Amino acid sequence: MNIEGDFRYVAPGAFDEFIYFLEYLDGHEDNWEEAFIGWISMSERWKEDRRMSQSNWGPWKLIKRQKAVLARSTLLQPGGPLACELSRHAVVLKVDDWVFCHGGLLPHHVAYGIERLNKEVSCWMKGSGENSDGPEIPFIATRGYDSVVWNRLYSREAADINYRRQQVCSIADETLKSLEAKGIVVGHTPQPNGVNSKCNNRIWCIDVGMSSGVFSSRPEVLEIIGNRARVLRSQTDLFTGLEVVEYI
Repeated sequence: MNIEGDFRYVAPGAFDEFIYFLEYLDGHEDNWEEAFIGWISMSERWKEDRRMSQSNWGPWKLIKRQKAVLARSTLLQPGGPLACELSRHAVVLKVDDWVFCHGGLLPHHVAYGIERLNKEVSCWMKGSGENSDGPEIPFIATRGYDSVVWNRLYSREAADINYRRQQVCSIADETLKSLEAKGIVVGHTPQPNGVNSKCNNRIWCIDVGMSSGVFSSRPEVLEIIGNRARVLRSQTDLFTGLEVVEYI
């Protein structure tokens, strides 16, 4: 959504950070790699000082907001520095016998080609392609209710109907079989009861809704060692302790 310039779900603080980040990048010329690493390690105190020094802008607040939107657009538009950095990451990732994606992977996605799909999304984000106006948005990956990033087939609450659950498991089985995989991990749909599995642990739903705009849930981790998975749930808000809540 951000690459397309759709900022409907962006919090005000996230806009502000992009102003500071764009200013930070100016001091690194074209060395984006160094800049990104440096920003991650930059102290929270530095960013807090910047926020405090610009917190009382009064009538200039509208101008600040316009500047923030422009900064976010500049960094995330196709070909932008942050869009290019994100383009290095796959939309669908397979590690050993496990498949990872944001929304869900379906048989027709596999038939289309995972490598092809990842490459097309990467090229779109980089703003590179044979088309002089840039490559088209890869619909099968990023658009539509059954695309890889928007699909909720595996993560939504299952209807209390046996044949419906069986149908979902059958689709998952077909998808996994075609990839020679044993399990798929998805996010996208917040899970009120935390990380959980379906279809005899072949589907794992891991979006616990940590955001303050969703459930403000405590962190949970799906730990996978070999083909065995277990869920780790923090016992405190500071994540200082871990509790094993399920082991398969």
